[in-house]
Amino acid sequence: MAGLNKEKSLQEAMVRLGVREEDIAERFIRAQGPGGQNVNKVSTCVYLRHLPTGIEVKCQQERSQAQNRYRARQILLKKIECAILGKLSEEQKRIEKIRRQKRKRSRRAKLKVLESKRRHGAKKLLRRSVRETED
Repeated sequence: MAGLNKEKSLQEAMVRLGVREEDIAERFIRAQGPGGQNVNKVSTCVYLRHLPTGIEVKCQQERSQAQNRYRARQILLKKIECAILGKLSEEQKRIEKIRRQKRKRSRRAKLKVLESKRRHGAKKLLRRSVRETED
């Protein structure tokens, strides 16, 4: 299980956010992926659902059920905090940035880029030596 300090900090965060243990529905599922006999025998995957907000978390990062319970609660609290404060999570920010980068340029933006290239080309022509322009 997680250390006493970690458990204490988790409880403090739950109190700070107003999350009660009764509001969390917890289930244990058999994990998937590598792990051999341990995965097939023990239900190490932890599924948490915060009933008032409907936020769901599934964690199977560790081989130990106790560690997964701790991590799942941490993740759940982070999601609840983001929902309460209205902040975008780091992952959502990254996805939005990629979406903006891949978005098609508007016609005006394309014309602006082309005009900039033309001006740059004209500057380069002016920089040519006299010998190159005579040929």
